[in-house]
Amino acid sequence: MVKKYQDKRDRPLDETINNRWFQRFSVTMFLGGQVLWRILSGKVDRRKIMEHLVTVGLDSLRAVLLIAFFAGMIFTIQSARELIRFGAVGAVGGAFALAFCRELAPVLTAGVVAGQVGSAFAAEIGEMQVTEQIDALYMLRTNPVDYLVVPRVIACCVMLPILTIFSVAVGIIGGVFVAAIFYELEPSVFLESVRTFLGPWDLVTVAIKSFIFGLIIAIVGCGWGLTTTGGGKGVGQAATAAVVTSWVFIFVADFFLSLLLFHELGITRS
Repeated sequence: MVKKYQDKRDRPLDETINNRWFQRFSVTMFLGGQVLWRILSGKVDRRKIMEHLVTVGLDSLRAVLLIAFFAGMIFTIQSARELIRFGAVGAVGGAFALAFCRELAPVLTAGVVAGQVGSAFAAEIGEMQVTEQIDALYMLRTNPVDYLVVPRVIACCVMLPILTIFSVAVGIIGGVFVAAIFYELEPSVFLESVRTFLGPWDLVTVAIKSFIFGLIIAIVGCGWGLTTTGGGKGVGQAATAAVVTSWVFIFVADFFLSLLLFHELGITRS
């Protein structure tokens, strides 16, 4: 009897949560189309863009570089130990370049920005939504998309590729440090291997991925913020949900971008 009552009580809650997510997702997709149209129409607030460039870039730089440095060292420890065991000393830097620079650095950087910036976007806009400041913007004949969303999207799309390039550079420094200190591998050998395996096209793909990740983080953060309800508790839930949703979309986008950009998988079919 108790279980039957709990099933009846929980079912509407689950349905409400699912409907709420799809509602937010639909609004966010529509918001993305509006942002694209506004940018193409030239309706851009340059002053707000500069403000958010600082927020996205400088405020995230320290965490991004620190995580990249230690991630580079950790990855080199794991890969160098196995490669040196098989006598493939010259491939240590190449393995690092292919895995860390192509995949790990963009995803880690996007994760840091999603946790720090995406959640802030959702919380800031969510607070404005629940306190009816969005309605006040309409009363002042100001479009919230132009004033709140477009500058944040442009700032994320511009700064995330730059942060990722810094992340790649610092990660390589961490890899060189570990290879030299713990495995007595000459930095020139490591860097030459990186240069051999990592070409200009790889850096272009890293920038493309980071641009897409920045778009996802900004659109999701703003979309979840604009659909916030429930006062202060709703603001916190929106910020948390925006980060989790951004992470999911980042990994889904990374999978399809990897298939598209690195389509030569090297699989031989009989």
